[in-house]
Amino acid sequence: MFVAVYWWRVHPGKEEQFVKAWTRGTELIRDKYGSYGSRLHRDADGRFVGYAEWPDEATWRYAFDHKMTYEEPATRAAFEDAVCEVPPDADPIFTMTVVSDRLTTRITPATD
Repeated sequence: MFVAVYWWRVHPGKEEQFVKAWTRGTELIRDKYGSYGSRLHRDADGRFVGYAEWPDEATWRYAFDHKMTYEEPATRAAFEDAVCEVPPDADPIFTMTVVSDRLTTRITPATD
């Protein structure tokens, strides 16, 4: 398994818009590019951090090289409108190969 970690800062007052757009965008990326999905977190400094799981680095690289665009223009526009800062070049802050996985996945309804 392979993971990529990203972060974004969001304009004040646009947090809910960002979460909805990110959630839908993650579904679109999963369906089009074959990711295992992602988790969105909120750091103590206010940044949103996304942790995305992929079957392998090659699958992620293909998606990343093709810009993993959201196929729905409204979703893409809402995401871009909410974001005010990303890392340089919008690159992931980490890309890593999983060497030991001890997480237990709980089956729960998705939270939006």
